[in-house]
Order: sequence, then C-alpha cells, then structure tokens
Amino acid sequence: MTTASGHTSAICAKKVLGTAVEDTTGKKIGEIEDIVLDKESNNIMFAVVGFGGFLGIGEKYHPLPWSMLDYNPEDNSYVVSVTKEQLQSAPADSIEALTQDDGLAFRDSAYNYYRAEKYWQ
Repeated sequence: MTTASGHTSAICAKKVLGTAVEDTTGKKIGEIEDIVLDKESNNIMFAVVGFGGFLGIGEKYHPLPWSMLDYNPEDNSYVVSVTKEQLQSAPADSIEALTQDDGLAFRDSAYNYYRAEKYWQ
C-alpha cells in the first residue's frame, strides 16, 4: 500500500538501520541500530535504539517496542513519544545482552516499562 508521500508500508530491515529516532519535538534522540525478530511468532520483538556515547564508546542500546515508532517520511525518521530522560531510565544494555535467552527478558521489561501492548498475549 502506498502512503500519501508515495512510500510503501513495506521496507527492508537494512534500510531501517541507521534511521534517526526523534522525540515529538523533532529532536534526534538516537538511531535504530538493529531490529530483533521473534522467529516463533513472526513478530518484531523490538527495535534496538542506540544513543549517547562517541564512536560507539559509552553508547546505550534500548529495546523499544516496534509499535511505539511512527515513521515520518518528511524527515526519514521514526518518532517516539518519549523523552531522552525517559530513555535514560529505560531498560538498556549491550546489543548482545538484549538478545540473550531469546531476548525475552528485555522484551518483557521494555513492554512493561513503556506500557506497550504485548503482541504475544
């Protein structure tokens, strides 16, 4: 399906990686580093959003439920209605830790923290 701006609703994951994540005021708060998939349910578990640090040093990786990200075609960015301060208090770890034990611990803590609708229930 084509959007009003001529984009389709389908996109390859590799095109999403590196896309800016902004708050509702348009301020960049991070970028999408990866997407974690649930192989059993065929759902997107969460987007891994990185922010902070310099050249990868000190950067934090946050699992955000995919449903929280709204694509903004005008800025080629994703908009979330959370502040940088909320992200600083949110679940975060290394990308490797986010996917340990099938990623369930971080999936559950992220969905609980953001009070997002759980796709698996």
